[in-house]
Amino acid sequence: MIELDKDTFEVETAQGDLPVVVDIWGPQCGPCLALMPKVEELASEFEGRVKFCKLNVAGNRRLVIGLKVMAVPTFLFFRGGERVQTLTGAAVSLEAIRQATEGLLQ
Repeated sequence: MIELDKDTFEVETAQGDLPVVVDIWGPQCGPCLALMPKVEELASEFEGRVKFCKLNVAGNRRLVIGLKVMAVPTFLFFRGGERVQTLTGAAVSLEAIRQATEGLLQ
């Protein structure tokens, strides 16, 4: 998974042929930390078809606010540089992330 920050976010989500999943997480977020190894497995499963990235809210507050992310974990799904779906809070489950990722490939 690619670590994003304010300098790399735009480049990684807007360029390239692959759809992108961005995991927005925080170091104090228990559900975020619990999901992370499972999301990394998912990233391996979709390798070469979908790019997985992660963005730590710590140190990237302005970017997170600009993305209108109000809670973690939040997952953003991009196709062709455009955000096409957002999962946040109670809607975030491994199955929901998998379904949204598969939807990027359709």
